[in-house]
Amino acid sequence: MKFWTAVAAASLFTASEVAAAPQAIQARPSDLKSRNIEGRSFKLAQIKNVHFNQHGKGPRALAAVYEKYDIELPETLLMVLRQILLDIGFDLRARSLVLARNATAPYKNNTAQGEVTATPIPFDVEYLTPVDIGNPPQTLPLCFDTGSSDLWVFSSNTPKSQQGGQKLFQIDNSTTAQKLQNHTWSIRYGDGSGSSGEVYLDTVDVGGIKVENQAVETANQVSSSFTRDEHSSGILGLGFQSINMVRPTKQKTFIDNALKSLAMPLFSANIRKAEEGNYNFGFIDETEYIGNLTMIPVDAASGYWKFKGTAFSTGFNGSNSAISDIVVPLEHPAIADTGTTLLMIPEAIVQAYYRQVAAAYDSKIYGGWVFPCNSTLPDLTLYIGSYKAVIPGELINFAPADLDDPATATICYGGVQSSRGFPFAIYGNVFFKAHWTLFHVEEKKLGFAPRSGD
Repeated sequence: MKFWTAVAAASLFTASEVAAAPQAIQARPSDLKSRNIEGRSFKLAQIKNVHFNQHGKGPRALAAVYEKYDIELPETLLMVLRQILLDIGFDLRARSLVLARNATAPYKNNTAQGEVTATPIPFDVEYLTPVDIGNPPQTLPLCFDTGSSDLWVFSSNTPKSQQGGQKLFQIDNSTTAQKLQNHTWSIRYGDGSGSSGEVYLDTVDVGGIKVENQAVETANQVSSSFTRDEHSSGILGLGFQSINMVRPTKQKTFIDNALKSLAMPLFSANIRKAEEGNYNFGFIDETEYIGNLTMIPVDAASGYWKFKGTAFSTGFNGSNSAISDIVVPLEHPAIADTGTTLLMIPEAIVQAYYRQVAAAYDSKIYGGWVFPCNSTLPDLTLYIGSYKAVIPGELINFAPADLDDPATATICYGGVQSSRGFPFAIYGNVFFKAHWTLFHVEEKKLGFAPRSGD
């Protein structure tokens, strides 16, 4: 699709819908009152995974998004991924799996049962956060993920053949662990693999906030996609309860159970470029962002932190001056997902952006949009109602593609990729590195503001 064709189509499609943009409200921290004057608040720093494998970082990050949302990988990306896995020593001997597909997964056509050959996607996590589980407490490094609603961990129930050196939750070592009878959990991924197991109720402590009888999903089976990452022991989901995967009764998330203990019923993500960021619970740190917050309503019924993107504009890098900074209406559903690395947005926006980058192209060799590493990338502006979210070009240069060393690489992988085939755009960490984000659990709103300088 040519650039102007994409823009025209976007404009025609959304012109009548611009008035339906989400209501954005400017707010100061003083406008968001503490609900519990005796409640707690705390800052929790991320921990860098120093063993994170940088090889093929871009295609792996893109493949991980397909996996997470149970979308079938494009064949070209799958071929790229297989070569990357061979390069890093992953065992790709064919494995035929007969499994019951997850009937609740809405985003691909699944048969009730089928035989598949799985290509594992390595879910390496670059930044983790410590969480204490059990009594006495066992500290496990977990990925905080606003795009899911399950707290699941590698445990003593996980078969040794599916462990990769992770720190395990030793169930029998916790005096407070109680099995939730007749309850199980199961999550399926886009490669046909899955993770599943039993459910225990136990004490979970995040930053000094203790929740008793929190559902902890212990893995009896783990997708090989997770097994390879020895430094991540699981995931702590911060989405809404409706997408919790425990059956027959969905369980409350940690944040749902912790709300009554927090001074304010909210948390925030302060994700930083190339270094550890932090999550704040129960308070707002005004030093972490610039100006006022713009509050946006969330469609919590979806289970995700879902909102409406409304328009976009592309920056100017010395050419195409006639089309730079034109605001193009393009309404699209989107979610705020700290568990996704990339910024996945509609194809029309992606094409419009990379049209401004000389020699950028959607590569079959690298499985996504790439460009010369010496390119001066323009900014990308995404509008969320009245909020103008500028993504600096330097954040869109995500990773080297042809070589692992940024100093010698000549082709680089874009941090902005297409959400074509997905049910929504996914605003991941490329977005959060530019914009401090507040998650107001009780009011079901998101708050955005430009991050303050590092």
